[in-house]
Amino acid sequence: MSITQQQLLQILPNAGPVAGVFVPVLNAAMLHYQIIGQKRVAAFIAQVGHESGQFRYVRELGNDQYLSKYDTGSLAKRLGNTPEADGDGQKYRGRGLIQITGRANYMACGEGLSLDLIKQPELLEKPQHACMSAAWFWATKGLSTLADAGQFDKITQRINGGQNGAADRQALYARALEVLA
Repeated sequence: MSITQQQLLQILPNAGPVAGVFVPVLNAAMLHYQIIGQKRVAAFIAQVGHESGQFRYVRELGNDQYLSKYDTGSLAKRLGNTPEADGDGQKYRGRGLIQITGRANYMACGEGLSLDLIKQPELLEKPQHACMSAAWFWATKGLSTLADAGQFDKITQRINGGQNGAADRQALYARALEVLA
């Protein structure tokens, strides 16, 4: 199941003109990682739509102070960043449609996509890599199985680590299911 630009804009109206840029690479990524069928596509579009501010952001927003949480401390350590205050928080900030975050995740994603994301983390800001990284993450976390079972809250938990933005995610999901019916 491919998604059209018109369908994408019905689900994510704030995507605006970038929808046309993302549709072909989004479809390629979903096909490559078998995100097919109404339930999977609807859940995927809803989640990446929320995470990216409806395709407006492929790089996590935040100033140096905000991103310092990724640079040192327990969160930085969990993300595989070095323990020193050396800029890892900025360098490996969230990028892509699902906001891949942290050195360890960049390394794993880079290996999965055959990209050197350690040296070039900004590659995840390009539409084709933003889409592929999101689909790669989706596949490696087994999210299609959860989508097939209608366990949308569990998908949110695996992506976000909590239920941040749950109401928006649910609204996007309901609209996606309706548009893709």
